[in-house]
Amino acid sequence: MENLFFAFALTLFAGLSTGVGSMLAFFMKKSSPRFLSISLGFSAGVMIYVSMIEIFYKARTSLINELGLEKGSWITVIAFFAGMFLIGIIDKLIPSSENPHEMHTIEEINEENPDEGHHAEQIRKREEAKKNHKLLRMGLFTALAIGIHNFPEGLATFIAALQEPQIAIPIAMAIAIHNIPEGIAVSVPIYYATGSKKKALFYSFLSGLSEPVGALVGYLILMPFMSETLMGIIFALVAGIMVFISLDELLPSAREYGEHHLSIYGLVAGMMVMAVSLLLFI
Repeated sequence: MENLFFAFALTLFAGLSTGVGSMLAFFMKKSSPRFLSISLGFSAGVMIYVSMIEIFYKARTSLINELGLEKGSWITVIAFFAGMFLIGIIDKLIPSSENPHEMHTIEEINEENPDEGHHAEQIRKREEAKKNHKLLRMGLFTALAIGIHNFPEGLATFIAALQEPQIAIPIAMAIAIHNIPEGIAVSVPIYYATGSKKKALFYSFLSGLSEPVGALVGYLILMPFMSETLMGIIFALVAGIMVFISLDELLPSAREYGEHHLSIYGLVAGMMVMAVSLLLFI
C-alpha cells in the first residue's frame, strides 16, 4: 500500500508540472531558449538511457525467465516496437496544429495580439474576436492533445514506481521537465484569448491530470491480472513509448529552441546522470 501511494504521488507530480510551465509563462517576459533546449535534451537523455539500458533489460529478463530464451526475447522486441507504434498512432490522430509537439514560444503567442494602430475600431474588434477565438481553440485543443499524449506516460511512471522505485524517480523528473513547455503551450494562448490567468492555469493543470488518471486506470484494469509475463510486456511497451517520445518530441523540440549542440550536451548529461543514479542503487 505504501508503494502504491508513492507511485501515485510520483505520477501526480510528473503530470502537474504542466502547471509549473503555466506559471512560468506569466512570470517570464521572454522565453529562455537555451534553458529549454538543454532541459529537453537532458530529459531525452534520461528517458532513452533508462529505457534501453534498464527497462528493456528488465523486460527481457522477466520474459525469458517465464517463457524461455527464444520466445521471451522475441516477445520483448515485439512489445518494444508495439509501444512505439501505439504512441505513434496517438500522435497521428492529433492534428498537427494542436499537437503538443508543435509548441510555441511566449513571443510567438504575443505576436498574435492585434496591432492597435492599424485598424478602425470596428474592424479591430472583429479581428480581435477572431484571433481570440483561434487562440482559445488552440489552447483548449492543445490541452486535450497533451492530455491524450500524457496518458501512457502516467501508466509508465506508475508501473515503474510499483516495481522499481529507484528508476521511477528519474523517469518522473524527466517527464516533469518536458511537461513544463507543454504547460506554456496550453496556458499562454488561453490567457491571451480570455484575459483570465485562472482559466489558463486551470486548463494547464487539467491537461497534466491525465498522467495520474492513466496510472489509476492502469492499476484498476491491470493489477488483478498482473503476472511476471504481463509485467515484462508492459515494461517493454513502456521502453518503446519513452524512446519514441524522446526521438519524436524532446530532441526535435530541443533543437528548435536552441543551438543543435546544446540539445546534444543536454542529452549526454541526462544519460550520465541516469547512469550514475542507477549505479548508486546497485
